Amino acid sequence: MPMKREETVDYHIKSAWHAISRMYNQQAAQEDFTTSIGFVLININSKEGTPATKIAPLMGLEARSLTRMLKSMEEKGLIFKKPDPIDKRSVRIFLTEEGKRKKEISVKTIKTFNLLVREHVSEDELDAFFTVFQKISHVIDKINSETLNPNTYDKKVYEL
Repeated sequence: MPMKREETVDYHIKSAWHAISRMYNQQAAQEDFTTSIGFVLININSKEGTPATKIAPLMGLEARSLTRMLKSMEEKGLIFKKPDPIDKRSVRIFLTEEGKRKKEISVKTIKTFNLLVREHVSEDELDAFFTVFQKISHVIDKINSETLNPNTYDKKVYEL
């Protein structure tokens, strides 16, 4: 019997992430930025700046996508670039005062959401949730390393 989409793991992950993303974007829009910009701001060290090459991997982004976003953020006055003092070929990204302010808003929004979740979800439930997500990540890693291929899966038992 075929699975209903509501019974698939990815459906629940995707729908939950879209709901979280919409919520974050609604709050960010009130301050004239986006969730994506907020996540970039969070990944920039407020005092020492961050090498541009380190930000994309921290966020799971392609460097090209980040380059466009950084350009937009620079135009909005959220960041500025300086040559790296150690490696002159490299650039460090620093937050402007406005960038620091929006970073604080982003951090506060995430903390508030997490506190609200913890008011409605027990520690045991969260522990189980985190364990399940670690196992899902492990399955994804196995798929990506081609030791487990969902297209050729034939109900063998795989060691996870």
